[in-house]
Parts: sequence; C-alpha cells; structure tokens
Amino acid sequence: MMQAGRLYRQIRDRFRGAEISDPELDAKLLVSTLLGIGLSDLLLNDAQEVDAAQVREIEEKAVLRMGGMPLGRILGEREFYGRRFLLNNATLEPRPDTETLIDAFLSRTAGDAAVTIWDIGTGSGAIAVTLLAERPKSRAIAVDLSEDALACAVNNARLHSVGDRFHPLCSDYLAAMDMDRTEGPDWIVSNPPYIRSGVLEELSPEVIDHDPRLALDGGENGLNAYAALVPQAAGLLRSGARIALEIGYDQAASVEKLLRQHGLGEIEIINDLAGNNRVALARRT
Repeated sequence: MMQAGRLYRQIRDRFRGAEISDPELDAKLLVSTLLGIGLSDLLLNDAQEVDAAQVREIEEKAVLRMGGMPLGRILGEREFYGRRFLLNNATLEPRPDTETLIDAFLSRTAGDAAVTIWDIGTGSGAIAVTLLAERPKSRAIAVDLSEDALACAVNNARLHSVGDRFHPLCSDYLAAMDMDRTEGPDWIVSNPPYIRSGVLEELSPEVIDHDPRLALDGGENGLNAYAALVPQAAGLLRSGARIALEIGYDQAASVEKLLRQHGLGEIEIINDLAGNNRVALARRT
C-alpha cells in the first residue's frame, strides 16, 4: 500500500525529470482521475491508502505520458469549459483556445434564449454540449463526417444531461441538411480543420501522433474547410442569424474576405487570451 500524496509526488517528480510541460497538474490529474477523486480531494486526503493494483495502473499510465501520449488520450477524457468530455480516436481533444468561441456566443445570447445551433464538425461535441448546458432552452444539431465521433458526442451530451436537445447528423459539412424538414439555425458554429497540410508534420508529436488528421488538415492553404462551409452556411442562414468560426492566428483576412463574398456582414474578429485572432463572427444581414 502507498499513500496518495506520496504517489502523486513520485509521479510529479518523474514528470519533471521527463520535462513534461506541466508536471504538477498532469500528475494531479492522472492520480486523482484514476483514483476516482477530485483534485481538491487528492490534496485534502494526502494519507489515503492506494492499493497495489491502483499503484501499478497509475505507474503504467505515467510511462505512457512520459512517452509523449497526451494525458487526455491516456485518460480517455479532457476538461473543457469546466466540464469533463469523453474522447475516442475519432475526436480532437478540445482545447482552451476554443473557449473563445464559447464566450463569443454566450456574450451575445441571453441566458433564457431558445437558440437553434448547428455545430459543424462537432467531434467530441464539446462546443454544442457546452452551449446547450449554458443555454438550457436551446437545442443543437451536431454534424460530423465520422460516425465514431458522433457516437462520442452523443455520450457526452448524455453525460451532461442535454441529450434530449442534442441531435447528431452524419454529413459532409451541411450537404445532408434537409431544409424542408429542418428549421434554419440562429447560429452556425464550427471549429473546422485549419492547419496547412505542409506544416502538419511540424506539429508536436502529442498532436500529430494522437489527434485525428481529418480534424487537423485544412488543405494546402489551411482554408479548405471555410471554402466548403461558408457558401453552404450563407445559403441557409436566415436574416439576423450568425456564424462563428474558429480560425488560425493568420487567417482572419482570408476568412473575412470569404464571409463578405458570400453576403455576410457585421464581421468581427475576436482574439483569444494570448492575443491571437481566434474567432471570425458574422451575421446574415
């Protein structure tokens, strides 16, 4: 038997030696998650006894982390906007940058608003599920080309008790949207693939070796997804409806031009906490 606090400190020190970027947090998350306790409980219950089987499991997972596997992949989940999201091999790990899109939406909708949202390329469902949880009268159609990703998203919708307002749809962007049977959206939101094909191999191994390439590769100029999605969205948005797109730090001018070409106005470029362009927002006027 080993005490939880001692086990945490051992894992933390091993992560420091392996030059993990945030050894303290990763060690806390690994130990607390696999013990089934909260971060605060780990600190408060330093003397909690951990049996040998749990110690072995945590040590095995620590080896994977030191080998370069992201913690979210090891645990099968990732925190986003204060909520836990399950992952699978078909889903991108949700990242803090995307919370900029969430904030943009929430700052422009009332808490009791009944908003119809289309989330394109939903992946784990992190965007749609978060928006539904924050706007409990709203509903979402969550679109993805991958059935495996949609299955994960449905599980996350159920996990956060929004499953009755979360409607999955397998489609290549908006190609399968039947406007004769579907009410048009108030918002279209998307975090599409926007990394240029030529620089994918320059990404850290934690990203390129573990995130699905389909969710990363934006084509030669990184704009393929926007070129496909914006014309479709422009034809489906009713007057006053909005579109919010996550963008790369150097793509604002190109995406803004594309939005204007397709009749969308009131364009805003919103920065993330690091000061980088992160969201392009527009309205059908």
